Amino acid sequence: MYRGYFLLILFFLVQLAWGQKDSTKAKPFYPDSLNKGRLIGVLATQGSIYAGSITGLYFLWYKNYPQTSFHFYDDNNEWLQMDKMGHLFSSYYFSRLMYTSYRWAGVKEKRAILYGSLLTYAFLLNIEILDGFSAEWGFSWGDIAANTAGCLIFAGQQLLWKEQRFVIKYSYYPSKYICYNPELLGTNLLQNLVKDYNGMTFWLSGNISSFMPKRSKFPKWINIAFGYGAEGLGVNNADFPRYRQFYLSLDVDFTRIPTRSRALKAIFNILNLIKVPFPALEYNTQGKFKFHYLFF
Repeated sequence: MYRGYFLLILFFLVQLAWGQKDSTKAKPFYPDSLNKGRLIGVLATQGSIYAGSITGLYFLWYKNYPQTSFHFYDDNNEWLQMDKMGHLFSSYYFSRLMYTSYRWAGVKEKRAILYGSLLTYAFLLNIEILDGFSAEWGFSWGDIAANTAGCLIFAGQQLLWKEQRFVIKYSYYPSKYICYNPELLGTNLLQNLVKDYNGMTFWLSGNISSFMPKRSKFPKWINIAFGYGAEGLGVNNADFPRYRQFYLSLDVDFTRIPTRSRALKAIFNILNLIKVPFPALEYNTQGKFKFHYLFF
């Protein structure tokens, strides 16, 4: 999963750059017709990032582990599906970014959705194939299913509503389990953010006002969020049982905060990956309800 986060950061840096290119009111962000110059730039950038990231992953990651013949690996219950949520998160945002880049180049809506989703799927499939040749991992159908779900969540909403009313988000707070297995869960905050599944929560954040009449005065930026987390992962200790957590909370959709600044819009798009701290109600598979005055 943390390999996917590394690549995701690269793509969002590109998005930040694209988001600031068109600063004049005379030129809309999404042109009405195909802009060949922009399209060439998009394809060149995507090709360079694709080749560079795959090559970089091989030499910086896979090359350091034993290689073997292509094989499958069932890891669906290894992390109580928290790793699959990471795949879903990454594929959703990859699809969204690829779509945005094609629309910026003037590609029509449906084609941009199709190209963005399919190229995202193909890109992540290549990473899964590399896993299939690694003795440490293997080709995981669970990962493929999560990647597919992330692409479909984006594409389905864009086709149905021409907007994203439900957004996949992430939050993290350091867990108490890190000290018991720092090699696996991370030795510093940067590693913890992508390796400590116990402290992660993934959210489906739905915008309330988008389902209300247009004349409604309900704040357009308030969301309701449904979260999923787990604890007891990565530690072999009978005192720490593994269990799932389900959350209900509120959230903020930064992209619906009005602004005319292109730079702020790009920044808001990036901030929208993160769930804003709010009170939350938790139910877990130990059969307990918990109320958190502020949960992140």
